[in-house]
Amino acid sequence: MHFASLIRPATPADAAGIAHVHVESWRSTYPGMLPDGYLVGLSAATHEKRWRGLLSGAGLPRGRRTFVAQGPDGGILGFASCGPQRTGLPGFGGEFYALYLLDQAQGQGVGRRFLAAMAQHLLAAGTRTALVWVLRDNPSRYFYERLGGDLLAEQPISFAGARLREVAYGWTDLVPLARLAADPPVGG
Repeated sequence: MHFASLIRPATPADAAGIAHVHVESWRSTYPGMLPDGYLVGLSAATHEKRWRGLLSGAGLPRGRRTFVAQGPDGGILGFASCGPQRTGLPGFGGEFYALYLLDQAQGQGVGRRFLAAMAQHLLAAGTRTALVWVLRDNPSRYFYERLGGDLLAEQPISFAGARLREVAYGWTDLVPLARLAADPPVGG
């Protein structure tokens, strides 16, 4: 299925749609990486409350922005968020915190357009570099390589009782990423 989507800044009214994508994308992406009990126990209601608070500005870090992909029917197909780097890796001012899509929205260029929107936001805020942390065993990590991310680091993490490894990809110039919105899709 191919469909056009509108990438736009998220509002508190998008909290339920973002929560749905959050839960469903984690359940489809992380089996075998995160414990089944954790994935089954994810709650859209809990995530909706959290997202509504974040999008209302409660505890929102300065410079952070969340975007949604809205389908032709008005439903939320995915979300992405970015802002100042949180991990202290030198040389990178910005960070792509999250990029999640429903399965049916993958391979339509939405992820590429999300990265472009986030790069444009960071550049407008005066940030020219960014990184993303992704689970090493997540096959979607190669999406970031295809879009010019350089492998920077690897570190162990503990999450939901699982010992995992995550890798960082970085961009030393966000301008090419920001231009992706106008370029033809490359499978993202």
